Amino acid sequence: MRRSSVLLLVLTVLITNRVSAQQPLSDEEKKRLFLKAREEMTTIPWTPPANADAPAPKPKPKPKPPTDNEPVAPKIAPPTPKPFEPREMTPPVVRPPTPAPTPFPPRAPITELPPQETPFRVEKSAVGQVDDDEPPKEESRGFFSRIFGGGTSYKYVTGPVKRAISNAPVRKGRWRYIVVHNSGTRQGSAAAFENYHRYVRKMSNGMAYHFVIGNGTSTGDGKIEVGNRWHRQIQGGHVHSDYLNNISVGICLVGDFNNHRPTSAQLASLEELIKVVRDRVGRVNGQKAVVQPHRNINPPRWPTDCPGDEFPYSFLRRF
Repeated sequence: MRRSSVLLLVLTVLITNRVSAQQPLSDEEKKRLFLKAREEMTTIPWTPPANADAPAPKPKPKPKPPTDNEPVAPKIAPPTPKPFEPREMTPPVVRPPTPAPTPFPPRAPITELPPQETPFRVEKSAVGQVDDDEPPKEESRGFFSRIFGGGTSYKYVTGPVKRAISNAPVRKGRWRYIVVHNSGTRQGSAAAFENYHRYVRKMSNGMAYHFVIGNGTSTGDGKIEVGNRWHRQIQGGHVHSDYLNNISVGICLVGDFNNHRPTSAQLASLEELIKVVRDRVGRVNGQKAVVQPHRNINPPRWPTDCPGDEFPYSFLRRF
């Protein structure tokens, strides 16, 4: 077998060489070479493989059925599928659409005051006019009694408070109204309101009121504190109107008078303070400064319940 292979290889090489040399073989030469190669081929007899005598593999024995003495493994039943139970679907929560915010109406200039319990007239001609004469004198007391606290005796308008009221450079015809407020808080003082109005509400002139009357928490019950706006004679910040702030003296009583009434000391102090301030600011067109609660004089576009539902409004009608 090997020899024939060699001859075939030689024949292939010769043919290849002839082809490469561009010498094609004739049919006679191809036949002669083919016969010669076949004569030289030998047949190799078949021999069985080395492991032909090996015994055939035995088949695996079948498992014997269990006897009565042998334990039988329990058969595990497949899990039974649970029947489908439809669940109740919770309906989605439908929220109502949020209404569009209503634009705030533009602020209109105040041309007239809201109706009051006692009619009064507003005149703007004398506002801001400086009187060249001396400030208006008190009707019942002279100059020395005003300075040193003589004449009518007061319990809450003390000497320092009286001097602060008298020494302020009041202009004739400047103050036409005295407006009474409540703080809306259980406690407070002029210092506390000064800090809140100046640093929280960003009011450049500080406390919005001209006077504060304590209720016995932060200051004495009925104690009068004079604010910086009275000392400097500048407009207040206690009414929702620039014009009214410029002609109104603001007095704030500490307390929330929607839940309780002012103390008797506060009312007595308020009465004394109104009398002294009225005498100091003088008259306009023969009329003393009009005393009003905040809710009566505030423009109707910005309603308020100040000084509260529990405040005795009949107390102010005596002035």
